[in-house]
Order: sequence, then structure tokens, then C-alpha cells
Amino acid sequence: MSRRRRSKHRLAGALALACCSVASADVAIELRAHCPPGFELTDANQCELHTLYDNYESLRDAGVGGLKTALPPARDGFSPQQIDLGRYLFFDPLLSGDDSLSCASCHHPDLGFADGRPRSKGIGGAEVKRAAPSLWNVAYQERLFWDARAASLEEQVTGPLYDPLEMGNDPASMLAEIGNNETYRRLFRDAFPGSEGPPTLQQVYRAIAAFQVSLISLNSRYDRYAHGFPGALSEQEIEGMNVFRSFVARCAECHTPPLFTNQQIAVIGVRDPEGVPFDEGAEATTGNAGLRGGFKIPSLRNIANTAPYMHSGTFATLHDAVRFYTLGRGHALPEEERDRVILHWHIWEPQLTDEELERLVAFLSTLTDESFKPQIPSSVPSGLTPVGTVPKALVPRLSRAD
Repeated sequence: MSRRRRSKHRLAGALALACCSVASADVAIELRAHCPPGFELTDANQCELHTLYDNYESLRDAGVGGLKTALPPARDGFSPQQIDLGRYLFFDPLLSGDDSLSCASCHHPDLGFADGRPRSKGIGGAEVKRAAPSLWNVAYQERLFWDARAASLEEQVTGPLYDPLEMGNDPASMLAEIGNNETYRRLFRDAFPGSEGPPTLQQVYRAIAAFQVSLISLNSRYDRYAHGFPGALSEQEIEGMNVFRSFVARCAECHTPPLFTNQQIAVIGVRDPEGVPFDEGAEATTGNAGLRGGFKIPSLRNIANTAPYMHSGTFATLHDAVRFYTLGRGHALPEEERDRVILHWHIWEPQLTDEELERLVAFLSTLTDESFKPQIPSSVPSGLTPVGTVPKALVPRLSRAD
């Protein structure tokens, strides 16, 4: 056991008696028996997601050009108790190696489930390699992480939990701390009825995945327009949507509605920040040299709330981000990478005017919908402060607590 971890456990033991009042308060935590908004509770005690997009044909049948197209298949079928247990785990710093960070430290509800930084900071304030991607609508994502290396939410969650630069934990220590917490043991029994013994790693991963699946954002002003309410968008925003969908800008071919991503990996040639080595992206995880500098195309849902932009926060504003595409094919690549990187064929020179860029940014702002933003727990089973160490200066408004 490391010195840091030994100190942590000695401190926990020394405070065990002093914290009795906190432990007693935790006993009051009960898991919700109802589904989050947008989900319907079935007779099998599972939450099934339903949206107006269920009424439309598949994207393949309808084509790229239409607005009334179906969403890709979403994960659902988790119980209300599993979703709510995942909510407590997501906001509990107990999951980090030194109790300093929760999942919400890098994926804060008030920052578009990102963290407002060019590159996230992990345990001990260490800067990690990339920006935190938003978690809105990850229920529909087939691959996770910027380099698309994870095929499920359960696989994805192990990355930050055990990365020494992120949450800095290890499976045995994390499971021991959860299993030694009386409140968590009770909550896991409620969320996974019939299971024998203490909580398991698979149950931890499944509960966090269940909570992430509940983060649905599909009721923006754009959505109301797409469902047949033309007054939902202004004239300027409609003009921006037409730029977005045009064969000149070609935005919609990669950021395909209604999810606003086609979930593919694209090489677009964004320069990394000064002094930061070129990020090889998906080449490192796939072994495919053609994907050097390639990253998963992010959804644009709630994009106005997730600045700065790109995998390493290269652009401070949406205007800077969209302007990048008008400045010439490969213009931002370092000289030594220009013969190695194979740019996506959509990256060209649309030569959009300043007015078109302004209209485009106005349209992107219509993709904001946080009506299903979950509540931050007022307390978590560990007795630690929920959310973690997100600087208040980065939080533009406070979430409503339980």
C-alpha cells in the first residue's frame, strides 16, 4: 500500500468515532423508485426512454437532409434504483484515490457535463492529456473517449477511475471503501436485489453507466422546430441552420442531426496548444496510421455551454471553432505533420463570410437543452462534499440540490 493510501486509511480510522453523526445522517439516504424525466417505468422495474424521435423513420431510410429522422438505438432498461445509486456514486469523491475528486469534477452539470478547461485536471492538480467531453446523450454513443477506445459506458468509466493522472484509484481500494460503508452496502442491495455479498466492481460500473444513460438532452429550440413548430427559431437562426446543412459548409454530414454526430472518427488537423506535443489521437488506440490526429466527432448538443472547444480546448469560443474550417485545408497542422496526417475529405475551404459564421453560431446556440439536468445530491454516503473540486469561478450557476 502506498504512503498516500496508508495515510488516507489511518485518517479514516482516526475519524471513525468522530464521524458518527455524519454516518447517522447518511442512513437517511434512500434510492428513488421513479424514473428520471423522459423515461417510463415498466412492469419489470426498468426505465425505458421515449422521445418524439421514436415516431420517425431511421436515418438510413430518411436520408441526411430531413429533420424528422430517428435517433440511433439508445441504452436503457436500468432500474430507477440503479440510476439513482449511480447518481450518488457520480458525485461522491470517495471514488478517487485521495477523496479529492468525483466524476462530476470533470463532468459538472452546470458546465455542460464538461469542466470548462482546455485540459482537465486530475488528482493532485495534474493536467491530463485532453479536455473532458460532455456526457449529454451518451446513451446513444457507440464509442466513448476522444479516441473512441471504449465500446461501452462500463468500459469507459474504468479509464478515469484508475488513471494515475485522473482519479488515481485502483479497483481493490475503491471496492474496499465502498464495501466498508454501511450506507453504500444497503443502497447496493436495494439497487441489485437478490445479489449476495458486498458490492462488486461490475455493479459499481453498471450503476454509474445507468446514471449516465439518464442524461438526455432532446428538447431544445431546434428540436421544437424539427418537430413542426417553425416559430421556435428566429430568422437568423434558420439561416444558420441552412448554412449548417448546406453542401458548402457540410457541417451536417459529420454532425448529423438529430444526435449531431455521425459517431465516426475524423482527422481535421487542429493544432495542439503551444508547447504540447502533437496528439496522435485514434492512431494510438487503433494502430491505423490513417487515423493519426483523428478524434471521435462530438455531438453538438449543449455546445454553447462546453467551451473551450476541440480535444485540447484549442478554441475559446464557438466563433473561433467554426472559423477554423474556413481558413484552408490543413492550415493549422505543424510542418512536420503535414506529410503524415491524412485529413478528412470534408475539410476544405468553404470560404464562409463573417455573416454566415455569425448565423452558424446563432444556430448552434439553439441546441441547448438542460431541462432534464439531474439534481446534485445534498449529501453522499461517504459523508464527503458532493461534486468535488470544481472551482466556483468556472460554475456560472448553481444546480438545485435535493
